[in-house]
Amino acid sequence: MLARIDDAADFAGLRGEWDELLQASESDCFFLTWEWLSTWWKHLADDRELCILTVRDGDELVAIAPFASRMRRCAGIVPVRSLEFLGTGSVGSDYLDVIVRGGREREAIESLADYLAREEAIIELAQVRRGAAVAIELARRLETRGWSVTETKTDVCPVIGLAGRSWPAYLATLGAEHRYNFHRRLRQATGRFEVRFVEARSSSERREALATLIALHHMRWRERGGSDGLHTPALFAFHEEMTELALERGWLRLFVLSLDGKPAAALYGFRYRQTFYFYQSGFDPAYGRHSVGLLAMGLAIQRAIEEGAEEYDLLHGDEAYKSHWAKETRDIVRLEAYPRRARVLFCRRARGVSRAAKRMARRVLPRAVVDRVAAARRTGVWRGLGAATPP
Repeated sequence: MLARIDDAADFAGLRGEWDELLQASESDCFFLTWEWLSTWWKHLADDRELCILTVRDGDELVAIAPFASRMRRCAGIVPVRSLEFLGTGSVGSDYLDVIVRGGREREAIESLADYLAREEAIIELAQVRRGAAVAIELARRLETRGWSVTETKTDVCPVIGLAGRSWPAYLATLGAEHRYNFHRRLRQATGRFEVRFVEARSSSERREALATLIALHHMRWRERGGSDGLHTPALFAFHEEMTELALERGWLRLFVLSLDGKPAAALYGFRYRQTFYFYQSGFDPAYGRHSVGLLAMGLAIQRAIEEGAEEYDLLHGDEAYKSHWAKETRDIVRLEAYPRRARVLFCRRARGVSRAAKRMARRVLPRAVVDRVAAARRTGVWRGLGAATPP
């Protein structure tokens, strides 16, 4: 039996069943926990409406499609309803997916596809893991029903396999230059400063460490036009509540690196099951010549190994520093599915043209201009000037 949940109280009532189902699924990851998605809904839903789909076999919960819906206008003209995952947007969720009890995938996907095929909505599913997501099979089922489906690679997640490795054994896998640089920087720091790398373990320590992280993060990004990850009151409120929930569950990994008692860098992550998820970091540029960001990352990986994590996931982003630590990556894709209706197909074509124009702008415009445009969008300067939103 398939049901639709559109009420926050009913969403809250799923908590126990949700986490049990997640643990019994192949999609199990931190960003699909009830805690992460319900906190996102509370603080970051904006104009979306709940549209969680559940599939049951009698009293047993078999599947959850954690969707939200919103109205969009394609080319500023055509109104269409869109379904997307809870957790979508600037909060940085990865590996979003449909949650299905292991061994029940076929029946659950068929039931969900039958329901969605009757909907008047387009489906836009971001941050999906290529080759290992139920959502991809669901899109394929819709394709057999005449829908137009696209799968586009949007990012990569660098990952480090830690199972069975000691810290020295892991270091031996790194490039000689990077390994030497880490050892040299750590030796120099410990020779000049009292170095402490402290994990927040109480509610008061969490609150103080989070404030430090946010301050250091903005110091780091100020010279590059500002952060797009910790830049709004809603995001602050989300992380304040989420870090407290994660601390209660034993998931939070929030560290501050101090030199002679002064915060120099901070690193924010989560340990869920056997994976350490590196989420965010920051450092004081005044300590940049001491490579405190490098030291914080290395010390966090060492902690992950010491506590028995089998994987260190640096999450989406192909920044150069990640490739120094991780040699493997996972592809992240965006799925779009359009039913065969004229206005919906028009929407698809309009979006294709818009994205092509944005790609062209990135290739043609100097990087400095692209960075200034991105900064203006984050700070609201475009709206303040009364200008149209740039491509």
